[in-house]
Amino acid sequence: MKRLITLSVLAGTTCLGLAAMTSNAAASGPTCDGGVIQLGGVSSVTGPVVFAEVPDAAKATFDQINANGGINGCKIEYTIADDKADPQVAAQAARDLIDNKGVVAMVGAGSLLECAVNAGTYADNNVMAVQGLGVDAACFASPSVSPVNVGPFTLTTAMLQFADTQLKDEKLCAFFYIAGGTAEAYTNAIKRWEQISGKTIHVLDLTLPVQGDLTAYALKARDAGCDAVLTNQVEPQIVQWINTVDAQKLEGIDWLFLAPGYSEGVASAPATSQQPIYVGTEWEPYTEASDANKDWAAAMDAAGMKKTAFTQGGYLAATIMADVIKSIDGPVTRESVTAKLKEGIEMPYSIIGSAYKFGDAPSHASMQATKVMQLKSGAWTLNTPEWVILP
Repeated sequence: MKRLITLSVLAGTTCLGLAAMTSNAAASGPTCDGGVIQLGGVSSVTGPVVFAEVPDAAKATFDQINANGGINGCKIEYTIADDKADPQVAAQAARDLIDNKGVVAMVGAGSLLECAVNAGTYADNNVMAVQGLGVDAACFASPSVSPVNVGPFTLTTAMLQFADTQLKDEKLCAFFYIAGGTAEAYTNAIKRWEQISGKTIHVLDLTLPVQGDLTAYALKARDAGCDAVLTNQVEPQIVQWINTVDAQKLEGIDWLFLAPGYSEGVASAPATSQQPIYVGTEWEPYTEASDANKDWAAAMDAAGMKKTAFTQGGYLAATIMADVIKSIDGPVTRESVTAKLKEGIEMPYSIIGSAYKFGDAPSHASMQATKVMQLKSGAWTLNTPEWVILP
C-alpha cells in the first residue's frame, strides 16, 4: 500500500514520496515574504457547466494546512477566480492573479476553457498550473499545465484497454460527440489503444449529438455487431443512451462511459436496467470507503463538503502543491516553484494509480491509470480492485 498523505504531514514534514525532492534532510525549508504564499486558480464557478467543487476543495485543504500552522510557518492565501465560462473573463482573471495578486503558481482549477485560454499566458509568465480537473485538450497539451486527473482522452484509451483485456470483447466501437477541437484528441486516444493492442477499432462514429434521438446510433451499434460501445457522454445523455438501448431491447453489448458517468444521478436514473454498464474513474473511486480515500474523506468531513470526484481533484492538487512548496529550501517564489515542478520528480499518492509529475516537457499527462466501476441494481460496485494502468 502506498503511503497515505495526512493533513498533519502536509503541515509539518515532507512525505515519503517527496523525500527525493530535497537533497538535504537538514535544510531550513521554505521561507516566504511577509509570512504568506500567494496561490490561485481560474475556474468555472458560475456558468452553464460549473466545477466549483474543485477549487472549493483546494481552498478547504489549504485552510486546514493554515490552521495547523501553515508550511514551515508560511500561510497559503488561495484566490479562486471565476471565469464564468467566458474566454475573455478567463483571460482577465489569469492576468489579475499573475500581475496583481503575484501568485507563485496556479493550482486546483476546473474549467471547460481555462487551459485553452490561459496556457500560453502561464508559459509566457513562468507560471505553472497544477490543474485540479483538466477538461479540454489544451490541459494535456501545454508545457505550463499538468492536471492531476486522467482526463477524457487517456481515459478513452484505458476503457478500451479494459474492454479488450478484461471483458474480452472483440469488436470495440466508439460513438463520440465532438466539442470544440477535441476530434483529434479523441482520435489519437483511439489510435493509441490500437498501437497498444495491435487491434483496430471496429466502429468509430464522431457524430453523436449532444441532444436528440439516439435510436439510430444504438441500432448502428447492434447492426455492426459491436461487443462493447464506448461513448464520451455526460450524465443526462448517458441516462438517455441507457434508456434508448433498453427501449430497443438490445442485448449482448457492454456499455462503457468516461468519468462523467460515475455519478449518483446515472446510478439512480436507470435503476431497473439490466444492461452491463461500466465507467472509468479519475482517481480512487469516491464511493469506496478505502484506505486510499481516508485522508481526502477526513479533509472533506472537516470542511463540511460533499465527497465527490470533483473534491478529490481539488484536494489532490492542493496536496501536491503543498508538498512541492515544502520541498523548497529557501524563498518560495514563482521562480523556485516553477523550477521545482520542472524537475519532474514522481509524486506517488494512494488516491491515484500512477505517480503525478510535472516536468519540463511540451505536454503533460502523467495520470495513466483508472479503476472501473460497474452499475448493479442502481448502485456502483468496484469491478477492478487493481488499477488498470496503461503502458
